[in-house]
Amino acid sequence: MSRPTYLLVDGENIDATLGMSVLGRRPEPDERPRWDRVLSYCNGMTEEKTGSHALFFLNATSGHMPMGFVQALLAMNYRPIPLSGGLEEKVVDIGIQRTLDAIAERGPWAQILLASHDGDYIPQIERLLNVGCQVGVLCFREFLNGQLAALETQGLQIYDLEADVSAFTSPLPRVRIIPLEEFDPTSFI
Repeated sequence: MSRPTYLLVDGENIDATLGMSVLGRRPEPDERPRWDRVLSYCNGMTEEKTGSHALFFLNATSGHMPMGFVQALLAMNYRPIPLSGGLEEKVVDIGIQRTLDAIAERGPWAQILLASHDGDYIPQIERLLNVGCQVGVLCFREFLNGQLAALETQGLQIYDLEADVSAFTSPLPRVRIIPLEEFDPTSFI
């Protein structure tokens, strides 16, 4: 039996981490992840011939959606999920939590890849791991929530958006721990 692969993207979290923690400013369009590359990476991990089910969660509480971006997502075979709620509600987080809970209720039938650094998903990730799902997080490893990163001992797979997924067109100005077996001195000279 093949396992479907679900990619759930917390775009707000990825964008905020890239801007505030990596770049120290709002990312320019060409500095943002290439979401087609992210989906291609995930499709390479799926056991299904149909590819990954890519869900991109958006905060539409303002009543507006970035239609150009939504159209681009649709063209790349993502399913945009624009959510709205009260101004104090973290609608994207709540939507992803509910989706992870719904997947967990079905048992160990899926592979889940979550693009986020957020610790708000820890209970859902633990539950998915406990029921036997394969779970991975796509992130900048050095900015991943520590408690979420600790779930690696329980089977959580961690994939770096830049180093593993190759989601960017040019190197980011990151200072991160480099495993010696991955160290390429030519990239520093």
